[in-house]
Amino acid sequence: MNKLLLGKLEKVNLRECWRSEAGDFTPWLAQGENIALLGATIGLDLELEAQEKEVGPFRADILCKDTATDNWVLVENQLERTDHCHLGQLLTYAAGLSAVTIVWIAERFSEEHRAALDWLNEITDRRFNFFGLEVELWQIGDSPFAPKFNIISKPNDWSKQVGEARERIQSEGLTETKILQREYWESFRNFIKDKGSIIRPTKPLPQNWMNIALGRAGFQLAAVASAYNTDSQSYDTGEIRAEFCVYHSEAKAYFVALQEQKAEIEREFGDNLIWYNPETAKSCRVYIRKDANLQDRAKWDDQHQWLKSNLEKLNSVFRPRIRNLVLPALQQ
Repeated sequence: MNKLLLGKLEKVNLRECWRSEAGDFTPWLAQGENIALLGATIGLDLELEAQEKEVGPFRADILCKDTATDNWVLVENQLERTDHCHLGQLLTYAAGLSAVTIVWIAERFSEEHRAALDWLNEITDRRFNFFGLEVELWQIGDSPFAPKFNIISKPNDWSKQVGEARERIQSEGLTETKILQREYWESFRNFIKDKGSIIRPTKPLPQNWMNIALGRAGFQLAAVASAYNTDSQSYDTGEIRAEFCVYHSEAKAYFVALQEQKAEIEREFGDNLIWYNPETAKSCRVYIRKDANLQDRAKWDDQHQWLKSNLEKLNSVFRPRIRNLVLPALQQ
């Protein structure tokens, strides 16, 4: 009988991968697939809102939204043992946000800090939830490093709370239209998982759109499946749209800066785009549309493929542009 050869898991020092929290670990964690890994660990669908976000006198590492409840999820990182300074910051963050989940990630939790999070979960109501996670890196031979999050502290009956909240959100008062919308996005998310994609669909909700993080607060992608046809301006036939959205407080100015690159953007995209910037709207959009019968489930795969392809192209065109996009007045 041939001897079965198995690799040996070896733990890797975090500093071999991330030299600093702010310069290396936080940008890594803010990437879509890594935020998804964190969300899967604690049982939430997370969408990135901002990095280095000011909350009171401190600057939080990462700020997310729980897409199922629209509540804040704030992440604080340490590539070392937990300390009192970071615990104090977490309490300040909780005080500054009315409904929030705090996620404290560290290389190692001291017993007193784990006990402090357990105590906070006991004395606070369900608007506030505290997680303690230790992060590890593992490797087999010369394989790439593999990250792993271990939950050290979590809210009481957390799994039950999440399940009850989602069940309530998904089931209360849904019309036939809302049920169809939720099923459409569930099918779309499953399609993306099966095919694989750089885009990361969020929680399927009973609405005609699904937001997709783009890596910078104030900017995002959106998949839209609407019963209203913007071309014919009627409900005779629906439509699907792949959109790039700007909802920043300076959305109008950022939109103008991007519109100056319109010819280059459309050339890279490979098609003409609709640039939507009405005077009365605070947000702006760039999108491509297609007529679609949303009631015909047999055509959903084709519609999902169209959305996937165009969202990926929008991601490719706009993600690198918004990463370093600065308004002229802010360059001083």
